[in-house]
Formats: sequence, structure tokens, C-alpha cells
Amino acid sequence: MSVILNIETSTTNCSVSLSKQGETLVLKEDNNVNYSHAESLHIFIDSVLKSAQMKRSDINAVAVSKGPGSYTGLRIGVSAAKGLSYALDVPLISVSTLQALAYQVKAVDAFIVPMLDARRLEVYSAVFDSSYNAIRSIEAQILNEQSFSDYLSKGKVYFIGNGVEKTKKLISHPNAIFIEGKLPSAGEMSALSYEKYKKSDIEDVAYFEPFYLKDFIALKPKS
Repeated sequence: MSVILNIETSTTNCSVSLSKQGETLVLKEDNNVNYSHAESLHIFIDSVLKSAQMKRSDINAVAVSKGPGSYTGLRIGVSAAKGLSYALDVPLISVSTLQALAYQVKAVDAFIVPMLDARRLEVYSAVFDSSYNAIRSIEAQILNEQSFSDYLSKGKVYFIGNGVEKTKKLISHPNAIFIEGKLPSAGEMSALSYEKYKKSDIEDVAYFEPFYLKDFIALKPKS
């Protein structure tokens, strides 16, 4: 038996799912530009458990989207996941945010580029094949007209995530397919967290930290 609670808070989408054997049973999420994750997350957790007619004691593992993404969002999600894992004495599993985002694309013989906005012309991105195998590791990259040209020259490339809007303004290529309005979701975490659970690929609750990719920089408020 593997009932896993999946938590995704790396962007404005606060998302929680409950899965069993890798299949999503219940999904609760809300895209809020004000990042109200701290207020919503535990309400969503209670909601998915109630909908599935389960208790917290029925959870066999807690999975969290580890980043990259919003510094504040990741901190909230990881803190909640670590707290639940410790309190329930169940394993903590981390899932790559960009890999889970790539799972929203169903394609054949194509490249998938999940990308998250990192301000200005920068994005956090990775490249996967249509079987979701990593082709290029996660990077923080500054976009230009030649970005991803090596992949575009070889075939179709699906771009997905909140970094797409700025990307489509720069890249003009017949093989580029832009999927707009999509954010990471706990729904796609279910299969990934289950695979890690079966392999006992778990994190040390005491020492696990989100994958920020870049150091947090506090900006001075505008006068």
C-alpha cells in the first residue's frame, strides 16, 4: 500500500494531491498571484483527506516539489512536508518541479522544455525527451533568439510553464510549440513520487532543503 500526500508550492499555484499506487485520487489547487500558500496549504491537505475519506494516519509518505521556483513558496511547501513527515513518522520524498511540469506534455518524438519565470529574460529550465528522460540538466538561463536552437533544429520542441510568455516573444521557429497557462501541479507528482517510494529514494528530514538553484536576494522596496 502506498498512499502519498503530494505538495506543490513552487509557483503561485498552491496544489495538493493524494495518490495511491501512483494514481491521483484527489487534487485540490488554486492559482493565487498573492502567494497565499501559508493560509491555504493545510486547508487543502485536510480537504483532500476528507474527500478521499482518509485520515492523516493513512498516509504512507509525504512528497514535496523541491524546486526550482519561488523562494517563499518552496520554503512553505518544504516546511509543511517536513513537519508532516516527522509528525507522522513516514518517509519524505522530493520531486523535481520541472520534471513534474514536463509530465503535463504528451508528445511523441519531441523535446519537452519545462520553464519557470526567473524575472527579466531569465528562466529556470530543463530539457526532457518524450519519455521524460532528462536530456539537459536544470539551468538558470538568460533567453535570446538562439536559445534551444540545437533542439529546435532536430524536431518539435514543446515549451511549457510560466516562462513561456517571454520565450515566445524571442523564439520564432516552426518546430517551437508553446503551451501557455500551465503551472506545476501536485497531480503530476503522483507517478514520480510513487516510483521514488518503491525504490526507497527518500530524503533526510532533518537536513533536506529546497533546490533554489539561485541564492535568494532581498530587494529594497521601491519608494
